[in-house]
Amino acid sequence: MKLLRLGNKGQEFVAALDNNDKLRNLSKHLKDLNPDTISFETLKKLESINLESLPEVDQNLRVGSCIARPGDFLAIGLNYKAHAEGTNSKLPDEPILFNKSTGSILGPNDSIEKPLTAKKLDYEVEVAMIIGKKGKYIKETSAQEYVFGYCIVNDISERSWQKERGGQWIKGKSIAGTCGPMLVTKDEIKNINDLNLTLDVNGERRQSGNTSRMIFDFDFLISHISQIMTLYPGTVITTGTPSGTAMEMKDPKFLQSGDKLELKVDSLGSQQHVIINEQM
Repeated sequence: MKLLRLGNKGQEFVAALDNNDKLRNLSKHLKDLNPDTISFETLKKLESINLESLPEVDQNLRVGSCIARPGDFLAIGLNYKAHAEGTNSKLPDEPILFNKSTGSILGPNDSIEKPLTAKKLDYEVEVAMIIGKKGKYIKETSAQEYVFGYCIVNDISERSWQKERGGQWIKGKSIAGTCGPMLVTKDEIKNINDLNLTLDVNGERRQSGNTSRMIFDFDFLISHISQIMTLYPGTVITTGTPSGTAMEMKDPKFLQSGDKLELKVDSLGSQQHVIINEQM
């Protein structure tokens, strides 16, 4: 299924995209997409519904984050070889794991506020997993049994906060993390390890990659993280970005107010954002 949350911020309802690319209202069957409702039992019930029998939804409604209030928003750093080399970083021996604030989550087309003190605002197109059931010490061979679905994330990063002010990466990683437009269940994706992902700024292609080039693939990441912590339904794990970020450039083109971004990932849809100055 292709699930979305539509409506004004804080008032979103759940919809699904049917086989004719029409949005259908699921609110009578599912109150929201959050850690309390995401489960394989929920998915089984939804799959039994004839979507074409449900009310059609206005295509022009705002699209919210495809998940609300995740318990954890985990991220992987330097997970594409070319990106690691572009930042003059040593290739990791095991995944670099960090957090993003769950309060940073935005809808896929929401404007992104540039903080007043931000000097090096950067972008990162990524593929994220949403966990569907509780798990610990998960084997790689059974990792996909724990994945509810996938979505696009733009891991917005403030590089001076991340790299120049001490502490952990969460400092520079909690401005924004756009999720969506859809939470796409894994059965809709032919091969998660062969998805093209791109990011453009003002029409200029900045990033282009494929999930086949990840250093640590999706199954390994789930297994690895589950050795360290328990994974719960609704946990978001965003899996790293390909090369082409602003910080890799000889003359970095960090994001400025007015910049327009477009992200695309095979099978997962697209996002469009505008950078605006922080509203106080």
